[in-house]
Amino acid sequence: MPDIAPDVQPTTPSDAAIKVTLSSASVYPRKVAYAFELAAELGYDGVEVMVWSDSTTQDDNALAHLAQQSGVEIRSIHAPTLLVSQNVWGAKPGPKLAKAVDMASSLGASTVVVHPPFAWQRKYARKFVDQVHELTAESGLTIAVENMYPWRPRKHDYGAYLPGWDPTEHDYDSVTLDLSHAATARQDSLAMAKAFGSRLHHVHLTDGTDSGMDEHLVPGRGSQPAAALLQHLSGSGWTGDVVIEIGTRKARTAAERHDDVAQSLTFARTYLTPGPHADFVPTPPPAHHRPDDAWELAP
Repeated sequence: MPDIAPDVQPTTPSDAAIKVTLSSASVYPRKVAYAFELAAELGYDGVEVMVWSDSTTQDDNALAHLAQQSGVEIRSIHAPTLLVSQNVWGAKPGPKLAKAVDMASSLGASTVVVHPPFAWQRKYARKFVDQVHELTAESGLTIAVENMYPWRPRKHDYGAYLPGWDPTEHDYDSVTLDLSHAATARQDSLAMAKAFGSRLHHVHLTDGTDSGMDEHLVPGRGSQPAAALLQHLSGSGWTGDVVIEIGTRKARTAAERHDDVAQSLTFARTYLTPGPHADFVPTPPPAHHRPDDAWELAP
C-alpha cells in the first residue's frame, strides 16, 4: 500500500447530509476500478463515474459489479461530453445524454452531470435546454448542467459553448459547480454558489488559479475560496454531493496520486464539519508535480 501522509488518515464513510464522493477522473490514467478501490480504502461516500474511453465506464453490468465488490455506491454519472470522449457511445450528443440518464437509473445513481454543448454542435444546442427538462421530468433524476468557461486563444475570449458556458444565464433546473472551471473563467465559486441558490445540486471540489488553464488542483492549492464554499454549503443546509475531481495525470508515483486523493477528502470533510476546528492546508506538491491541464483545452 502507498504511504499516507501522517496527517491524512483513512476515514469511514460519513452519515452527514453532504456526501463526499470521488470522481473516477481523479485517478486518470488509472482505470475506473482503481477509483472504487481507492474510494473504499480512504472512506469516501461513493463514486462519480466519468464515462469515457475506459470500456468499463460504458458498461452498466461491469460498474454494478465494481460497486458490489468494493462496497462503494455509484452516486452520480458524468455523461461523455468532454472533448476526449466525443466519440464514446457514438457521435450524436443528444442520444448520449439520454443513455447516461438510463445508466444512472439502472445503477441507482441520482445525478447525471453534463456539460453544455460545444459551439459546433448547433443542432444539439438548440434542443439542449428542452432535452434536459424532459429527461429530468421523465427520469426523476437530477440532471445538473456544469459551469464551463470561455476559451482564450490568442488572448481573445471564444464562445466555445452553446447556449453558453455560464449556467446562471440559462434556465436549468439543476447545476453543477466546478471550482477549477470557475477559476479558468476568473469567477468566484462562492459567489456563484450563492447566485445559483436552490438550483445548485452538485459540486466538483477542486481548485485553480487565474492562469487561464483548467488545472483541477487539490482543493486548497489554488486561489478559489474552497474552504469558505464548503462552510457555506454546510451552514445553509445544502444536501447535494461534493465530488472530488482533481487531476493526478502528472503524478510521478502511485504514492503521490494516493496522497492527493487522500488530502482532498480530508480537506472536504474538515470544512464541511460544522463548528470550530483546526484548518487543514494540503501539503504543496513536489516540485515536479505541475498543475494538470489535460481537461478541456482549446485546440
